[in-house]
Amino acid sequence: MERIPSQRVKSGDAEIVYWSLGDGPPVVLLHPFPVHHEFWLPVAEVLATRYRIILPDLRGHGESGVGEGPATMEKHAADLARVMDDAEVGAAPLVGVSIGGYVLFEFWRKHRGRVAALGLCNTKAPADGPEARAGRLQAANDVLERGTEPFFESMIPKLLAKTTREMRPDLVDGALRMMRKMSSEDVAQVQRGMAARADSIATLKTINVPTMIVTGDEDTMTGVNEAELMRQHIANSELFVIPKAGHYSPWEQPADAAKILRVFLDGLR
Repeated sequence: MERIPSQRVKSGDAEIVYWSLGDGPPVVLLHPFPVHHEFWLPVAEVLATRYRIILPDLRGHGESGVGEGPATMEKHAADLARVMDDAEVGAAPLVGVSIGGYVLFEFWRKHRGRVAALGLCNTKAPADGPEARAGRLQAANDVLERGTEPFFESMIPKLLAKTTREMRPDLVDGALRMMRKMSSEDVAQVQRGMAARADSIATLKTINVPTMIVTGDEDTMTGVNEAELMRQHIANSELFVIPKAGHYSPWEQPADAAKILRVFLDGLR
């Protein structure tokens, strides 16, 4: 597919960049940390035959600026509202992977009238515990001292399924290529923002729009237990487990992810 032109919007103290492809009802797809919008392209190209797919780079990722201080969920949610305003989208189905899901919980609390449906992929509702929070803050400091490469390399076994790492070196290389758009400062401020995020378990019970929950059978970071917790708390939500996929399931198995999403979106119409 030819390179789609980007749009740029000022949000608070950062410039946020997004892309859109296809025509039809709008759908917003949020990528995980520490990659960017291209994570979704293999899925977006399938959906774009029927929908207008909006692909932001989250604050501090890809081509979007990080601004001053930690990239908090409040900032990300405000950025998403600005992107939707700029794209002239009132309400739409919103789908997020990992940090994308954290952003959507915050967005739901602030702007639920703009959420037509939710896709929560490879994400979780609880805030970080003390150990996880300390780990993120340590990673933020380490990356400022040592640079990003050791951090990105260390993330690959956590983010990608064993199957993917063994069978699809091209997907490993693609993930690393996307990660390398982030500077040490970007990684540090995004990690600090995630460490500070609110717990969203109580939020789950308030979600009353059609909701799809997706995880990978080899996701060791959020996995089936976290997905099941969300399914139990969100009324009438549906849970899908993608085989041979880790924490980056839509990147690892785009055909499966596109099919699940297409059925979900078509069912909303």
